[in-house]
Amino acid sequence: MADDLLDRFFGKGTPRLGGPPVANPRLTEPIGLQLLFDDVFQLDANEVAAALRDYHGDMAEATAELFHVPPRPGAKGDDEPSVMGLLAWERHVIKLVGFTVPMPADAVKACVRPAHFDPQFKTFAYEHKSHVMLYYAGHELDPLEQYVALAAAAGSVAYFGASFVLNETARTAIPAAVLHPHEEDAGNMLGALRGFPLPLIYCGFVKMEVEGQPGVWMRTYGCHRLGLPDLATRAAGHEETPFTFELFGNLLAYLRTSGKWFAPGDTIRVTDDLFLRVRARTPDEWYLESEGAMLVADRIGANEVNRSS
Repeated sequence: MADDLLDRFFGKGTPRLGGPPVANPRLTEPIGLQLLFDDVFQLDANEVAAALRDYHGDMAEATAELFHVPPRPGAKGDDEPSVMGLLAWERHVIKLVGFTVPMPADAVKACVRPAHFDPQFKTFAYEHKSHVMLYYAGHELDPLEQYVALAAAAGSVAYFGASFVLNETARTAIPAAVLHPHEEDAGNMLGALRGFPLPLIYCGFVKMEVEGQPGVWMRTYGCHRLGLPDLATRAAGHEETPFTFELFGNLLAYLRTSGKWFAPGDTIRVTDDLFLRVRARTPDEWYLESEGAMLVADRIGANEVNRSS
């Protein structure tokens, strides 16, 4: 049984309707989320499957298979997983890899430090004891739907002691409870996940103060995994954080649903008295480097709209 699961974990085998899940071997750079546990996790396949099935009606036939990896003699433990498995429902397959040690500190800090929740709780994230990594390995083509499936899996597994969910690619983190069903979701948590602002967990929103420059730079990370450009702008101060977060979320949602793309020189009317012009980052704006495209939105006057710079 363990050999069969591990074969399917590594993409060996042919998926069959009604058969056991097989990880998609064509996904060579899968998206992922990470969970931080307050203590060393204890995961049981039957209990995880029950949590998945309770999460949403569309997941009522979800399965969970876990293989508890026996420790190798002399292994350090920090680079050896203690559990591997597959979570699956419908067309979705999620790889689960768990470590009974903390996630590397630098990776955690890169996600938690810029996260937008109470700083006193960030200490708990830094002091976590174990972590689980989830990777999308299914057959959904839409990257947002892949992230929704990952978030649903993370929300389900988090019931077993995880306090925070990270997106290492996006340099962001949220309390795990955000991914738990709530009364206001009216039983449709998958719908709620689809409606999340993209910079909340599917991509990241980071603020930076750059020496020698006034104001605060605000930018996204990880939008390339959604087939979108990263966005950046220089705000007057930290008080503009909620507005800029919402602005980036709205712009990214527009690009995603419309299939359009901003080009350098395009102008955007945000409000009656706020206009932006899009440009590429300059070579000396090293702090705006991105794994994909980066577009910078500069504020302009109303008289500059639709005029090339």
